[in-house]
Parts: sequence; structure tokens; C-alpha cells
Amino acid sequence: ADHAAHGDGRVDAGPHHGGCLGAREVLDRPITVRFDAAVNNGLSWRFKPEQVSQSLKIGETKLAFFEAENQSSRPVTGRASFNVTPAKAGIYFKKIECFCFTEQTLEPGERVSMPVTYFIDPKLADDPNLDDVQTITLAYTFFPWETSGGGGDAAAE
Repeated sequence: ADHAAHGDGRVDAGPHHGGCLGAREVLDRPITVRFDAAVNNGLSWRFKPEQVSQSLKIGETKLAFFEAENQSSRPVTGRASFNVTPAKAGIYFKKIECFCFTEQTLEPGERVSMPVTYFIDPKLADDPNLDDVQTITLAYTFFPWETSGGGGDAAAE
């Protein structure tokens, strides 16, 4: 390999490296992801991240969990929207699997641990606008999700 190695374990990946296809590159640049959770007023759930933050290297795949609990006396369906800050980092935050991809139905009193698998795209390191970014916040808000047409599972009284 034609990388210049430094005594501290860093490796210079020159510009010829930027367009590599195939396996995702993991950079030595560390970044912290903070997690935040909120619930829309119309949803009687408790919802919180199970970890406050995670430190990872850019390009590294990580798994985080959020806990949701239905505090009402009936089954409730919710769906999560997400927000990434700073906004300029949003295009580099890649979710591989996420509970936000589909709606979630919780039975009365049910508590679930919901995973999100993610990574920070190594292209972030090539963007000079993000040189100052050391922390990215991933925030989810759960809101009520009405299933259209009733789905036939609501018993007529």
C-alpha cells in the first residue's frame, strides 16, 4: 500500500482514495453521536434513548436503541420522524435499519426496545464545511399514526 503511516496510527489516505467503491472505508476521525427523543402531544407514550451518546469512527457501523412504552389503555400506533443536527451533517448520516422506516404499534402498557443501525458516511471528511463538526445529534419524534381505512381489525360495536 502507498499510504504514509504516522507513529500515532493515523494513515494518510490521499485524494486517490476518495472514489473507492466496494467496502466502506473507516476513518480514524472520531465523531460523537448524541441521541434525543420526543413525543408528539397526541401520543401517550414514554420514549427515550437507551444511550445518551456513542463515540465512533467515521464509516464505522453502530447500533443504538430507543425505548418506547405505551402508557395508555388501548393499542396505539406511532411513527417516528427524525432530525439530524447540525443540518449540514444530515446527508452524511446513513441509517441502515431503523424503527422509523415503519409505523410501530404498542399494546397497552407494552414497552419495547427499538434499534437503529447507522453510520456516518466517510464522504463527510471530504466536505470542508464539516471540518468543525465533532458531534452530530440524532433526534426522533414519535407522533400518532392513523391507519387509513381501519384495516378491518377494529370490531364494530
